[in-house]
Amino acid sequence: MELDHVEAFVAIVRRGGFTRAASTLHLSQPAISRRVHLLEGELGAPLFDRVRRGAILTDAGRAFLPHAEALLASMRDGIDAVGALRGAGRGAVTLAVVGTLASTTLTERLRRFREAHPTIELGLRTALSTEVSDLVRRGDATLGLRYDIDPHPDLVATKIHDEPMIPVCAAHHRLARVRRVAPTALAGERWITFPPRPGTTQEPYASALEQRLAACGMSAAEIIAIDSLTAQKRMVEAGFGLALLPESSVDEELRAGTLRALRVPAMRVTIPVVLIHRRRAYLSGGARTLMAMLTA
Repeated sequence: MELDHVEAFVAIVRRGGFTRAASTLHLSQPAISRRVHLLEGELGAPLFDRVRRGAILTDAGRAFLPHAEALLASMRDGIDAVGALRGAGRGAVTLAVVGTLASTTLTERLRRFREAHPTIELGLRTALSTEVSDLVRRGDATLGLRYDIDPHPDLVATKIHDEPMIPVCAAHHRLARVRRVAPTALAGERWITFPPRPGTTQEPYASALEQRLAACGMSAAEIIAIDSLTAQKRMVEAGFGLALLPESSVDEELRAGTLRALRVPAMRVTIPVVLIHRRRAYLSGGARTLMAMLTA
């Protein structure tokens, strides 16, 4: 089996069709089609159903994809390992992170890493937790920071932090200055959170809110779905509803007084933050140093 055939297959999946994959790999479309045809011949099964708007994976294609991605990731690991022996191990470290984790604490640690290791190229990608796992598993990111443990056997996960979630309201809200808020006082309030995402696991914020509301007997509370943490904070400040948000993400607003933390013990919850990497991945010195800094 030729690696360039596998590379062509993965490129078609990621780019969404033969034409885009051919452009990415600087090949003609007939050339990339031939590579896939030869690969299908070796596997003894078609990998794609060709449709007018592109290509759709067959059952065989879906079964082969994670192994193809692992094969390419392993090859890149080998190249990096040999490069390190030749003294060319400065390389690059890519960190995939859930965007809502980009708090002042994380950005400060990344700043210190860049200052201490100016020859290491640090790349950053933001994604949802499930997407962070996918990026790391297929080798597109060296390390990942996500919410909750991913049980995938190809990943190693280390919990580094429990993210406190706190209910917040506008500074002018009727409960803003109440010393201790009973859950019954929240009856009739609207709540702002992330929208559901078909085909993926629920966002941890939305899931935590749903669980806390149910525990407080408010399962029927009105929910406003907003797909942006910044927009959620602005809507709460304007009085459109309450929200259950990470404490680190509202630090500036709390200090400025535009948001107030509601003292509702029954609504407090934590979400585990974990650092992940591929189980058999080659981790350069730079990657290990970044891991140590993130877990300190």
